[in-house]
Amino acid sequence: MTELAITEYFIRYLQQRDSLGTDDLERLRRLKTEHASFAAGEVIVPAGSSPSRSCMMLRGLSARSHSLFGRPDDRVITALHVPGDFVDLHAFIMSKLDHSIIAIGPAEVEFIDHAELTEITRNYPHLARLLWMTTMLDAAIHRQWLVAAASLRSSAHLAHLLCEIYIRLHTVGVASDRQLHLPLLQRELADILGYSPIHVNRAVRDLRDRGLIRWLGADITIIDWNGLALLARFDPSYLDLERAPR
Repeated sequence: MTELAITEYFIRYLQQRDSLGTDDLERLRRLKTEHASFAAGEVIVPAGSSPSRSCMMLRGLSARSHSLFGRPDDRVITALHVPGDFVDLHAFIMSKLDHSIIAIGPAEVEFIDHAELTEITRNYPHLARLLWMTTMLDAAIHRQWLVAAASLRSSAHLAHLLCEIYIRLHTVGVASDRQLHLPLLQRELADILGYSPIHVNRAVRDLRDRGLIRWLGADITIIDWNGLALLARFDPSYLDLERAPR
């Protein structure tokens, strides 16, 4: 698979949803970034911090992690971020983060100083609108996670997550042919889905037994996309893959 610069992943992400003019493209490709690598489980951005920069995923996955006050070991994952995602763009507006961003497996990010984002919002109104759009999509995904958690049982809930992550990875060219790399431990899947690791194991086994997926280590092949999407009641419209009308 061809390696792409982070701005190219983000450009693909935006171009799936709207057009980009020559000036917009040129400005995105001039973004000054600082590259950083993180090991599995390492904190990329800590909760309670007041960051002066935001980050985009370059390789691997990251997660938004929350814990209850006084119970730091009871973790809940409320979002997964894939290459091309502007992970903490809302930190550009918020004074403090109420969650941590952690690496899921080895991860690489590009940090972008908020001064760069300020300049874009002042001088590139179309890009500013698209940056706002990314935060709206993040919120839409979060709402759909709540709906799935309230409406679907374990196997269907897991199926919904797999359908979503595949579409998001495929959109930026990181997954194809119904195959994806998902370095999630069963404990991390449990933190996402709200089940015990035992229930997650049963859900994985059920999807295999139905002939819907093949799951070996971190590598997943979706054997029957239609069957998986039907079980999950998956409708990708919340991912807003159609270009906005002019």
